[in-house]
Amino acid sequence: MADTLTVTDNRTGKTYELAINDGTVKAIDLRDIKVDEEDFGLMVYDPAFKNTAACRSSITLIDGDKGILRYRGYPIEQLAEQSTFLEVAYLLLWGELPSKSELDSWVNEVTHHTYVHQYVLRGMEGFKWDAHAMGKVVSMLGTLSTFYGDSKKVRDPKVRREHIVKIIAKMPTIAAWCYRHMLGRPYIYPDNELSYAGNFMNMLFRMAEPRYKPDPIIERALDVLFILHADHEQNCSASAARAVGSAETDPYCSLAAASAALYGPLHGGANEAVLRMLREIGSVSEIPAFIEGVKKRERRLMGFGHRVYKNYDPRARIIKGLAHQVFEVTGKNPLLDIALELEKIALDDDFFVSRKLYPNVDFYSGLIYQSIGFPVEFFPVLFAIPRAAGWLAQWKEMLEDPEQKIARPRQIYTGYDERPYVPVDER
Repeated sequence: MADTLTVTDNRTGKTYELAINDGTVKAIDLRDIKVDEEDFGLMVYDPAFKNTAACRSSITLIDGDKGILRYRGYPIEQLAEQSTFLEVAYLLLWGELPSKSELDSWVNEVTHHTYVHQYVLRGMEGFKWDAHAMGKVVSMLGTLSTFYGDSKKVRDPKVRREHIVKIIAKMPTIAAWCYRHMLGRPYIYPDNELSYAGNFMNMLFRMAEPRYKPDPIIERALDVLFILHADHEQNCSASAARAVGSAETDPYCSLAAASAALYGPLHGGANEAVLRMLREIGSVSEIPAFIEGVKKRERRLMGFGHRVYKNYDPRARIIKGLAHQVFEVTGKNPLLDIALELEKIALDDDFFVSRKLYPNVDFYSGLIYQSIGFPVEFFPVLFAIPRAAGWLAQWKEMLEDPEQKIARPRQIYTGYDERPYVPVDER
């Protein structure tokens, strides 16, 4: 017998039986609950979608209470230790880890689509040198849509795959050119003999040397960070990609929308806020006073807590270990001691433990990025490069889901009832 929920409407005394599937009831079933035939029917009011499942997805599992993150069933810890970003991107997009031949073919496919049309550079030159890099990424993705008119054939699987490959391949190129434009340096073209992360470093940092050789520790650290940021379920930017894509918008513009969501400081700018907080604290000796300020709600503890995780963010554990490896190459970030002591005190304090405020992915990632040499305004771009794989997986899954239609939330109207127009001279 199927699970059901029995609801009694105290307005009418009528009883309704709603089917329960996967721990949910269908919101549309509530529409049968009416006061009379003229009534529209009951709706769910859920600001910020805190308890609304808008889709079925087999891509990413988060168990926030247990601190679990899995891509297609694989624990993030195993993927970060043993896999590569391009292998993980394949997994997210196509559902299974590739065989050796499939992986070789996939890497080759991505590697040979890294070049971007020269006219895109003209668009880059239209920005002020100090324009925010994330704004440029949003614009460049929209611009690429105009170069690939066939990308609008979103119902054609072959066309979809072609442009999925192109976006994953070109994201590091676009990002690196945004970085070089910001610094006033000449653009560096892809080196297809390097790895995905190594080629990105080449386009970022190469100067006069005839061939760029990425530091293997930094190269691996970036690749692991890309794995950790590749997808994170139905967050703000993934939801934006799905909502815009539900109008059968091409993948470039759908990802421009997702990137615009990531541009917001509450989403992609969180690790910048952590660095700002650590700089404001200034020294380990000032941490107790800062903690007291947080308890009195006079200061904000950034990089702790998460809408989903009520335990230690598993990505934060991995990044914390990664940070020490990076600092062996770059030298220790002077803010690390403050971060470590702040984490130690917070995790021993009942005020934070009782509120389930544990470090999240942003707490240590900013320290790594800063130590490698990235300016803070570039941090969201570093987030967007790998997240493109997750956004595309979410976009693709939405298009293939027969239950999905164009996104169109309901509202509760709180404005005036009908009122007559008053000519301007009589107001």
